[in-house]
Amino acid sequence: MAKTDLTPLQLSVMRSLWKRKEASVTEVHADLVASHQLVPTTVATLLRRLEERGLVDHRAEGRQFIFRALVEEERATRSMVAEFSERLFGGDVPRLVSHLLKEHELNPGDLDRIRDIIAAHESGEGKSS
Repeated sequence: MAKTDLTPLQLSVMRSLWKRKEASVTEVHADLVASHQLVPTTVATLLRRLEERGLVDHRAEGRQFIFRALVEEERATRSMVAEFSERLFGGDVPRLVSHLLKEHELNPGDLDRIRDIIAAHESGEGKSS
């Protein structure tokens, strides 16, 4: 699998493709214009670079290219979290979870949801394939 360490801007481009399944530069630009001050040529460059990394592919439709993600969102997320966890916490999952619990405000019910996730994982239901 292609390396999926993505910058925040690249992740925004990928999220647009995951949401739309396929998109032109114009469509991706429309998704990003409110959050990022980009011109369409910058979006095209981002898409081309993601394609060079094997994360995106395109097909021609008339005079425009239609892009699609080659990596699923879940797989990219898994890879990015693993890379992040390894880089910051040496792969120590309990340390990562402890940090998240200490440093982030929890909403009502969050701890119950976390307990449910742990219980599902312990029973084998929550393990990823």
